Amino acid sequence: MVTPTRPSWASSDAARSTMRANRSRDSHPEMALRRAVHALGLRYRVCKRPLPSLRRTADLVFSRARVAVFLDGCFWHGCPKHHSTPLTHSAYWSNKIRGNQDRDRDTDAQLAAAGWLTIRVWEHEDPIQAAQLIAQSVRARSNGPH
Repeated sequence: MVTPTRPSWASSDAARSTMRANRSRDSHPEMALRRAVHALGLRYRVCKRPLPSLRRTADLVFSRARVAVFLDGCFWHGCPKHHSTPLTHSAYWSNKIRGNQDRDRDTDAQLAAAGWLTIRVWEHEDPIQAAQLIAQSVRARSNGPH
């Protein structure tokens, strides 16, 4: 018996293949940032919920310092420099990206209310410079009062 297949959610086979290839973690920009942060002597948790009650994971979590780092993809989070809405299904993608941005703002607000610092890094940013900012923030929060 052959199970009927559902029609693909993608606009084409090529689009579906591209979307399925996107990684939720361990992407090239994420690995570059992690290497740069590690080289500065910092240790962190990867792909972890900063708050157990918040169903959102940060890319790097420094629990003691209460710093959560999110590496945002230019397409998925609507980078002001690089994002462009696809011509196919543009209403869908505009709503999707707007929803991601709204969720990002809500995440930042919930973490701030719980005493966390949120650092957002765009995937196109220099990982060495981003790592230096992260290290300064983590060290400042580790040494001072929370």
